[in-house]
Amino acid sequence: MANTKKSSEQLAHLASQVLTNNNSSNVAKKLAGSVLSQTNSNNQTSKEMETLASNVLQSSKYSEETKSLAASVLSQSNKDR
Repeated sequence: MANTKKSSEQLAHLASQVLTNNNSSNVAKKLAGSVLSQTNSNNQTSKEMETLASNVLQSSKYSEETKSLAASVLSQSNKDR
């Protein structure tokens, strides 16, 4: 089933900022890359990214910014999995 959801312009902008910030964590950058890859395409979140995003949302050590990216990634996951 094709993904019909797209990343919002606001989240794409946040993702772009995360990717260009040298202080962003590797986890935040992975999530940001996934968000950007789903901005103007039918790309779906991979199983590995679903797991990473889920772990981020369940952890207290990540910022609200990173959690926003994780939520976007999960919202575009494959519902059949």
